[in-house]
Amino acid sequence: MIEEIAARPNLLRAMSQVQKNKGSCGADYMPVTKLTEILSVYNSELVSKARLGKHLPQPILGVEIPKGNC
Repeated sequence: MIEEIAARPNLLRAMSQVQKNKGSCGADYMPVTKLTEILSVYNSELVSKARLGKHLPQPILGVEIPKGNC
């Protein structure tokens, strides 16, 4: 499955979707506008680490949404 996830067309499609949706930065505070640069410079390194199981993703930024009185 990692081969499908790390395939370049899939990464480009995901990046495009995040940019199109005006996604916010992640836990690393990297702006979405930097995705193109990062993917072009570090693509092979990121894919290699993912395939070897050595990529350790950073934690997500959680946001609590009030649910009212349930």
